[in-house]
Amino acid sequence: MRQAGRNPGRIIPGVLRAFADAQGAGRRVRIIGEPVWAGRTPTEYPACVQHEALINAAFEGREVTILCPYDEVRLDERVLADAHATHPVVIPSGATAGRDSAAYAPDHVLGRYNEPLSPAPDALSFAFTAQTLSRARHVATAEGARLGLVDTRLEDLALVTAELTTNSVVHGGGSGELRVWAENGEVVCEVRDRGRIADPLAGRRPAARDQRGGRGLLLVNLVADLVRVHTGEKGTTVRCWFAP
Repeated sequence: MRQAGRNPGRIIPGVLRAFADAQGAGRRVRIIGEPVWAGRTPTEYPACVQHEALINAAFEGREVTILCPYDEVRLDERVLADAHATHPVVIPSGATAGRDSAAYAPDHVLGRYNEPLSPAPDALSFAFTAQTLSRARHVATAEGARLGLVDTRLEDLALVTAELTTNSVVHGGGSGELRVWAENGEVVCEVRDRGRIADPLAGRRPAARDQRGGRGLLLVNLVADLVRVHTGEKGTTVRCWFAP
């Protein structure tokens, strides 16, 4: 989980659904996964909670049982309270059976953690349109290289930039703003536009083999080390982290 699930947005499509779908229709699947641990950073944590709130929706109608362990000793009370709000059944430590969680409210949690992202520092900024998508990608990769990304990591940044800026042009009002900067040894890429993401599972569904289009946010989740999203009436911001 610390590798494949470092980006919580990758866990459903790249780990859980990938495994469950490979087992074939009608076969019950059991999964144990610990997406929230004491080493998760404050930057990662909101994405973790959103992931937990979406698991049941992602597997609605499927024969799946998923158990998520939480360390009651090392995790603080806020994290444990969020666990009760994102899981319909809770098994207390030492118990042999679960009980319904009276606090279960996944939609409320999704809304609460759809929070504005922290202000970005002064950074390279590029306003793009449909006519400058290629230029936006080159601007991002040049800055990523200057900040220390090489080889496949630079290719990942190029892919994410291309997908996000194209989404902005197609779904976000035809234009947007790209920003790239360094943060705690990682490279951060942010795309902001005037669109709104209405589907909370966008980017978290595996693409069907015959599906045409609709893979942009999925690819972003699969290659970035962390993805944070804030969406609302005034627009959407997608921020992605890349370790060297």
